Amino acid sequence: METPANRPVLAAVLVLSAMAMFGLIDNFMRLAAETGGLWQFHLLRALVALVLIVLAARIMRIPLTARRPGRVLVRSTLNAAAMVVYFGSLGMLPIAQAAAGLFTAPLFVVLFGMLLFGEKVGPRRLFAVVVGFVGILLALRPEAGALSPLSAVPILAGAFYGLGNLVTRHWCAGEATLTLLGGFFAMMAVFGALGVAVLTLWGIEAPAGAAGYLTRGWVSPDAIFTMVIVVQAAGSVLGVGMIIRAYQITDATTVAVFENTLLLFATVWAAVLWQEWPDALGLLGLALVAFAGGLIALRSPAPKTAIPAK
Repeated sequence: METPANRPVLAAVLVLSAMAMFGLIDNFMRLAAETGGLWQFHLLRALVALVLIVLAARIMRIPLTARRPGRVLVRSTLNAAAMVVYFGSLGMLPIAQAAAGLFTAPLFVVLFGMLLFGEKVGPRRLFAVVVGFVGILLALRPEAGALSPLSAVPILAGAFYGLGNLVTRHWCAGEATLTLLGGFFAMMAVFGALGVAVLTLWGIEAPAGAAGYLTRGWVSPDAIFTMVIVVQAAGSVLGVGMIIRAYQITDATTVAVFENTLLLFATVWAAVLWQEWPDALGLLGLALVAFAGGLIALRSPAPKTAIPAK
């Protein structure tokens, strides 16, 4: 049984770089929602991403064949399902509630890591996860009056995402990054195609503007929607690739905590682009997220994990 190399510093650099980029490009999704649809976005973004992945694989002469196709399929399905649930939640709930649900992923990483993979998580990492989650809630603060049973749906995204990232570390550490990227975007294309087909065949009439983002079928993409798709595809290939590599070279709890900085970067970019500034409690929440990331980055022995034999 071979344990993958533990390189937390490199993993942190990769994740922070990816989060900074995602924080920028995700700010432009509000423009795509005006004329495009969720399912068409997923389908077209995935197809563009797959073209880029195939080109990169040919240039670098890297085979895309999976060593363990079944495990890659499980990983791809879990992470793609997380994104479908999260982006779908954005069409039904305030963004604060949707994001708060997705960012429960570090808690599920700890829970599933201990229950399913026999991970030994130290008190400092547990404390960092809790502090980071409190920071997220302070930064987002979903209003109690807006809570409903539907508000629990985004937590499914957090559960799928947390479990998918654990599978990346424990089951897919030996797979090429481009292979995992291709599997993820192929599954996103499948989900997107199914959504477009169902909405188009049923002839559902979507409301105009952003209100129709979730239920809009196939439309002729305008210039803004096309631009967002291309930018998202290129950015996703690079960013998701860095995150996959990070999950392959260190424990999932560490990476999950650093992923929380997406809120920090998204807030900074929103302030720069749209002049949307957080209030005092929001700033406190962002500071707690940053503190949690710093705490987990402190040098410590590599966690003991029970990794299945390859």
